[in-house]
Amino acid sequence: MRHLPEIETLVVKIGSNILLSENEGLNLDFIRSLTESVADVQRKIKNIVIVSSGAVGAGFRHLGFSSRPKNITDRQACAAIGQARLIWLYEKEFEAFGKSVAQILITKDDFANSRRCLNARYAIRRLLEFGVVPIINENDTVVVDELKYFESFGDNDNLSALVAGLIGADLLLILSDVNGLYDKNPSVYPDAKLIHDVQYIDENLMSAAGESVSGVGTGGMGSKLKAAKKALNAGCHVGIINGRDTANISRFISGELVGTYFSHTEDVYRIRKFWIAHAASVKGTISIDAGAVKAIVDMKKSLLPSGVVNVSGRFGIGDIISVADTEGRELAKGKTRYSSKDMRQIMGKKSAEIFDILGYKFSDEIIHRDDLVVSAERGHG
Repeated sequence: MRHLPEIETLVVKIGSNILLSENEGLNLDFIRSLTESVADVQRKIKNIVIVSSGAVGAGFRHLGFSSRPKNITDRQACAAIGQARLIWLYEKEFEAFGKSVAQILITKDDFANSRRCLNARYAIRRLLEFGVVPIINENDTVVVDELKYFESFGDNDNLSALVAGLIGADLLLILSDVNGLYDKNPSVYPDAKLIHDVQYIDENLMSAAGESVSGVGTGGMGSKLKAAKKALNAGCHVGIINGRDTANISRFISGELVGTYFSHTEDVYRIRKFWIAHAASVKGTISIDAGAVKAIVDMKKSLLPSGVVNVSGRFGIGDIISVADTEGRELAKGKTRYSSKDMRQIMGKKSAEIFDILGYKFSDEIIHRDDLVVSAERGHG
């Protein structure tokens, strides 16, 4: 048995690999079993949010395609019809247990905009207060990898981690098509051993992650570990279990040794820094010298203009920018207090010179420590 903390809010991520049957589209038996398991767990856990893949997968089979179409408009059409079928099934099955569901379609652009991000947070929390089960998916009708205007989450593992951080969830439970994280790829090495508990996600653990080969979903074990790291940064525990047996949800919650459990020993920060690190769009990059690197990484200070040696991209006051060393390695992300145009004029200068150069001065710092997330804090160092 393992000891889990008290869980008030749970996010369950369901991947395409287990949501879709091999040749018949949506797996109706699985959805029925899933809703029964979630309804059972909700007797113990007040708030449950579902992040569900499957829109494109449900649609392409319904429209007669044998695999995911590569044409953008075909994929958009598949997502539109598939999402309608998906939410209808969830609504029908949850209704049998006296539960209401709500559909929320979201894009990465929604997370990148701080106001829309907070609006989504408030809406989801209010739905939970009403006892509703929010079902969240990426809006694949407007978001596909080939489109430039809307940036994709990449996969719903990433989306589920952002949702967990956004609403302050206590546990993110990722339902996979394997039993959890192994010490090596179990499809290649028969002697691979399941890792039951993880306290820290390092490079060795990432290299042990295998990839899904079904061709149905987009997120392998590597993406699940990246998602787990993000959720841990938000103070959210994470579990990866075999979702084909939906009873594993209740078993995991009860402390049984199923799947892999990640306890949050990673650096945890408030929603503003979580948003800067994992959700906001980066508008530009500045390079800093060795002295500035030491100041922000080792001494945990704010970033001053004197340490900036190069500015690239166009950004305005309040935008999120990347901070790199002179070799191009990203060290941090932060909210800038000066535009790219003005920063080019004050880079390398002392803070006392800012007013004389620009005719105004918002602050001595170009990025204040409170608005700066160093990569080591994000678990990359």
